[in-house]
Amino acid sequence: MSLFGAMSTAISGLSAQSAAFGNISDNVANSQTVGFKRIDTSFDDLLTTSTATTNESGAVLAHPDYVNNVQGTISQTDNPLNMAIAGQGFFAVSRPATSSTTGATVFNPQTYYTRAGDFSMNKDGYLVNSEGDYLMGWSVDATTGTVNSNQLAPIQVNQGVSSPVPTSGVTMQANLPATPSAATPISSDIQVYDADGTTHDVNLSWTQNTANDWTVTISSADSTPTTLGTAEIQFGPNTSGNNVPDGTIGNILNTTGTVTTSGFSANGPASLSFTPNFGSGNQPIQLNLGNYGQDNGLTQFAGTNYTLENLSQNGLPQGSFSGITTDQNGDIVVNYNNGQSTTVAQVPVTVFPDPDALQRQNGQAFTATYASGQATTQTAGINGAGTLTTSAVESSNVDIATQFSNLIVAQQAYSANAKIISTANDMLQQTLNMKQ
Repeated sequence: MSLFGAMSTAISGLSAQSAAFGNISDNVANSQTVGFKRIDTSFDDLLTTSTATTNESGAVLAHPDYVNNVQGTISQTDNPLNMAIAGQGFFAVSRPATSSTTGATVFNPQTYYTRAGDFSMNKDGYLVNSEGDYLMGWSVDATTGTVNSNQLAPIQVNQGVSSPVPTSGVTMQANLPATPSAATPISSDIQVYDADGTTHDVNLSWTQNTANDWTVTISSADSTPTTLGTAEIQFGPNTSGNNVPDGTIGNILNTTGTVTTSGFSANGPASLSFTPNFGSGNQPIQLNLGNYGQDNGLTQFAGTNYTLENLSQNGLPQGSFSGITTDQNGDIVVNYNNGQSTTVAQVPVTVFPDPDALQRQNGQAFTATYASGQATTQTAGINGAGTLTTSAVESSNVDIATQFSNLIVAQQAYSANAKIISTANDMLQQTLNMKQ
C-alpha cells in the first residue's frame, strides 16, 4: 500500500463526508419547511486491489439516500383549504408557463407532485400552495355530482353567484283540530320561491265540512289566477272505503283548478300538487302531507286549535359566494350565503411504486422518473393511497436531534480523514529526508 494511495483514499473520505455534511445542512435548513422530505447519506466502498494476499486502499463514494415515503408530523391549521396526506401518495400540481395575451394562466404540461398542502385561493380562484404550485384535481358535474376521473386539471373556483332554485316541493307537518273553536276557516301560509328567486306567499285555507272531512283552498295574491284550486281531505278511521288509523289521512279527492293528487295508496305518500304562475310561467309545486294511514304529516287529532309542527320547502334565492371547504374524501365544496353548496372538484392522491426514486425539484416538488414507476392517481384512501386530513399540513420529516447526531459523526469522520492526510504527509517527508 503506497502513501499516495492512502492520501487519495483519505481525500475521497473528505469529499464523502463533505457531501454528508451538505445533506445534513439541507435537512436542518428545511426542518420547518412544509412537506419537505429529508435526504440521508449512504457510502459505497470503491476497491482498487483486493486479494487473499494484497489489499490496496481504494476510495469511498457518498450518494444521497432519499426518504420520500416517510410521514412527517401532521399539524392542524385554521385554513379550511389546507390538506395533508396521511399515508402514501402526493398531490398532483401544475406550474404556470407564460401568460397569454388575454391574461389567462397558461400551464406547463409537466405534472409535478408534492406533499406541501398549504393551499389557499389566489385572485383568479385557483388553489395554490406556498410554493406557487397549482393544485390539480378531477372536475365534478354540478348537476349530477359525477366525478370525471379521466383528466387532471388545475382547480379553479368560480366566486360568482349561485342561481336561484324555484320551489318544486313543500313538506308540511301539522295537526287540524278535531273540534275547531270556531266555524271560520283556518288559515296558514307557506313561502315559496319563483324562478327569479323572489318569495311569494301561498295561502292554505282549511274548512271543516263534517267530522273527519276538510276542504283546503290554495291561493296566492301574486299568482295568475290568484285561486289555484281546492281539494277534499278525509281522515280515518273510515274514508271512502279506505280503512286507516283514526286521525290520519285516508283519502284526497274532489280536486279543482290546478290542484291534482295521485290518489290513495296504502302507506304511500299523501300529496297534492298545484301550479301557480308568478310571472315566469307555470310552476308545479308538490305539497307533501306525509303518508296515508301514518301520523308523520297532516293529522286530525283532539284539540281546538291548528298546530304547525314543521314546514320546509326546497327553493332558494340567489346566493353570493361565501367560502370554500374541503371534505375528507377530497371534495372541494363552494358555499353560498343562501345555504346552497356545490361540489366543484375532487382532489385525488397519486402514488408511485418507488416514491424514493422520484426526481427532486424546487419547492418541495417531484417529477416522475423511470425508476419511480408509473404514477397512479386515485381517490384518497383507496388501493393504498393515503387519506386526506383537512385544515392541516404535513411538516418536514426531519428530526433535528438525529441530524445533529449525524453532524457530530460527519465532523469526526472528516477530522479523521484529514488526520490521515497530515500523517501521510509526515511519512512522505520522512521518506524524502532519508537521502540527506
